[in-house]
Amino acid sequence: MTKPLLQIIIGSTRPGRAGGAVAEWFADRAREDDRFEIEVVDLAEVGLPLMDEPHHPRLRDYQHEHTKAWSATIERADAYVFVIPEYNYALNAATKNAIDYLSTEWARKALGIVSYGGISGGLRAAQMLKQVGSALKMATLPDTVIIPMIGALRDKDGRFVATPIIEDSATILLDQLDEMTAALQPLRDGLLAAKS
Repeated sequence: MTKPLLQIIIGSTRPGRAGGAVAEWFADRAREDDRFEIEVVDLAEVGLPLMDEPHHPRLRDYQHEHTKAWSATIERADAYVFVIPEYNYALNAATKNAIDYLSTEWARKALGIVSYGGISGGLRAAQMLKQVGSALKMATLPDTVIIPMIGALRDKDGRFVATPIIEDSATILLDQLDEMTAALQPLRDGLLAAKS
């Protein structure tokens, strides 16, 4: 049986960001867990401009090649983990912009979050992302991997070094992703059957 595809989406596009190191750590954890096929999607590489489609995303009448490519990328996944920073008590613009390009591609899929930042660990950004996910009919998972004081958790080479509590949080998130992805599969299968 084919394993479901989990996309780990790096939300920050800022040079010098911590998100790449955090996503690499979580991707390694998910590969070791071995319940998902893993694909890391870096919004800095995707390079979406500020939303420039003339039609509402629910119509899927995309005019630009970058949107069509983004749609195809997101469509193939069964679940997502967004690795996001918190900027000014909020979700960062690159993440929100990438989400807003699409609509139905996100639906009926599990949404997990790994957030990082200062003392709050990106919790406010995570809460905002959960609201956005709910609006797009995603199954937002209750627990979030929260990484406070990210600067103190990187080694001299810039790699992220998780604490035992953060490691335990990752295990819980992977368990929830597995459970919710399996529960949502019949809904996604029904949607595909209705389209064909």
